[in-house]
Amino acid sequence: MKNVAVIGAGTMGNGIAHTFAQFGYKVSLIDIAQSSLDKGVATITKNLDRMVAKEKISEQDKTSTLANITTFTDTKAGVAGVDLVVEAATENIDLKLKIFKNLDEVTADNVILATNTSSISITEIAAVTNRPDKVIGMHFMNPVPIMKLVEIIRGYSTSDEVTNLIMETSKKLNKVPVEVNDYPGFVANRILMPMINEAIITLHEGVAGVAEIDTVMKLGMAHPMGPLQLADFIGLDVCLAIMNVLHDGFGNPKYAPCPLLVNMVMAGKKGVKSGEGFYSWGHGTKDLIVADNFQ
Repeated sequence: MKNVAVIGAGTMGNGIAHTFAQFGYKVSLIDIAQSSLDKGVATITKNLDRMVAKEKISEQDKTSTLANITTFTDTKAGVAGVDLVVEAATENIDLKLKIFKNLDEVTADNVILATNTSSISITEIAAVTNRPDKVIGMHFMNPVPIMKLVEIIRGYSTSDEVTNLIMETSKKLNKVPVEVNDYPGFVANRILMPMINEAIITLHEGVAGVAEIDTVMKLGMAHPMGPLQLADFIGLDVCLAIMNVLHDGFGNPKYAPCPLLVNMVMAGKKGVKSGEGFYSWGHGTKDLIVADNFQ
């Protein structure tokens, strides 16, 4: 398996493309907008430059990585001849179902279809295809080239063969794959998002301020980033979407998103991406946060 297509050139998509390309895979990076592709490749180039500057890779490694990436705005052309497709579009169930239905139609029957979803049911996504045994979750962490974990999620029908192959492929990317089963939020976000939501509730109820809550978790619990800062970095809209998946999936009121989170998203305060969330973020701040991880 040496030819991979990545759907979506955003933060996660370009990071996934970067990682596969750096380890010698030929990557088709696909997005409907050429401007998004250009921005994605620029981000990859900038992150490779940081790695060269820190002597983590050579200039030749950078050149080879970029040469392994080809961009496409046409999905059918981009997936021609690939062995694996990794979808990294927005965390929206309707969009993902549409993408997978189309991928099932335009890819060869033996192609594995993976999704980078952080919470949506793999079984539900697989059900819109004619190959549910070849649909699997590959939940990478941000920033993808640096973070070691890949959550590998088996759908109800995902075969042992496909699971084993994706586990081995993840190891070839110098990642640590962890196999989990298909329940709302999987492991990472089933644990993380309620913690973030509880931090927002703590703020909403006036127990403490933003900085105080984050300081307690950083200094008291040894978290590298406080939950409210992390929520801003993830995107408050993404946090809300995942909490809604958990709430709908389990039907338990403990997963209900905090009203403050709902109101902030409705008001357009989505964190770093919008310039304001629990903190104020200047232009380019997200790049600086990601850059810190490349140090």
